Amino acid sequence: MASSTATAAHPAPPSLSLPPSQFARLQPHAYLLAHLSPPTSSNQPSIRANGRSASQFRVTSANTGSLTHTNGSAVVRIGDTAAVCGVRAEILHTDDIASWSVSRAPSSDASNKRQKLADDPEADDDDDDESHIEDLSLLVPNLSLSTGCAPGFIPSAPPSPLAQSLSHQILSLLHGTRLVRAEDLRIWHQPPNFGAEELERHNEGEQMDVDADQDQKDTKNREIKAFWVLYIDIMIISLAGNPFDVAWAAVLAALRDTKLPKAWWDVDNEMVLCSDDVSEARTLSLRGMPVASSYGVFEADAAAGWRAVIIPDAEEEKKIEESQKKGMQRRWILADPDGYEEGMTEERICVVVDKKNGGKGKTVIVKLEKNGGWAVDSKDLKQLVDLSAQRWDEMKQIFEQC
Repeated sequence: MASSTATAAHPAPPSLSLPPSQFARLQPHAYLLAHLSPPTSSNQPSIRANGRSASQFRVTSANTGSLTHTNGSAVVRIGDTAAVCGVRAEILHTDDIASWSVSRAPSSDASNKRQKLADDPEADDDDDDESHIEDLSLLVPNLSLSTGCAPGFIPSAPPSPLAQSLSHQILSLLHGTRLVRAEDLRIWHQPPNFGAEELERHNEGEQMDVDADQDQKDTKNREIKAFWVLYIDIMIISLAGNPFDVAWAAVLAALRDTKLPKAWWDVDNEMVLCSDDVSEARTLSLRGMPVASSYGVFEADAAAGWRAVIIPDAEEEKKIEESQKKGMQRRWILADPDGYEEGMTEERICVVVDKKNGGKGKTVIVKLEKNGGWAVDSKDLKQLVDLSAQRWDEMKQIFEQC
């Protein structure tokens, strides 16, 4: 009885430890560092707070053809970040282009190009006038962050700097990779010669369409009457880190799903007509499949960002070498950082790679961008390129299963 009274009078002292969720909010840097650099005595592996290794990407899924009112669509999800992309094709008549001149139109035979692309989808045409896509703005991406995709995105808010930056990055990558071929966006017209045979065919009401007649030999007088303009609308419906990789993957999947209807110039009505037959629609002959992979650099020293400005590089590298000799890691390159990790990574790297011959050829670096610091050297970049090549293989399998 006395023991019970003593226990009631002197309760056990409260625990001084914090739950992991509170620790993560109060000390995010220390929380992530505790996972990446656990004590040696604990025998715990170095993992991120989300359970992934430093080089591991989040689970990725893709689905195409979900939007019925578009020419192509895709939904891509990487972890808890998801994006929806729809491609709408509209006709731009050359008469509506103030700077257009028929003399600018290339005179090469489109049928020969189409046959070349059919034999080798990755063939590149040096004589193809790709300036039409950029000069006439035939590709128009627009990215928006939906209300509620993340805290802070409220209704009726103006476009955020993040949305504008992502739209510019996607447009720059579309132009830089030359992913869409200009020939796929041109609508040609072959004026009839009105010879004996041609006049009879014209009177029968047959369509004088160069796309429909692949055996047309006389192409000297061919004209470009219109272009297809592709409006690429991307909406981030869930934002949990690394939005660029998700948005670009959605754009890539949607363009692979895009089909343009058969179109021709009608002389009598002086307008472009399109066929309602779905079987006559054609897909885009894209140049390869460039895949973007983003990385973030996490420093063990929370003040490494500003301290590197006042400490010479040689002295900083000396500290890193000494730590490595002691078996202590001071820096981690995290693949596909989530929203929690992005707030603690100052240096970012984005690697866009493609592989020739459907993945059987060599790896080509399409774009490599690094900003926010100088911790990553050439050796690290080579490893990231190899890791991005493995990511390309994963994305190829995902897109093929759509």
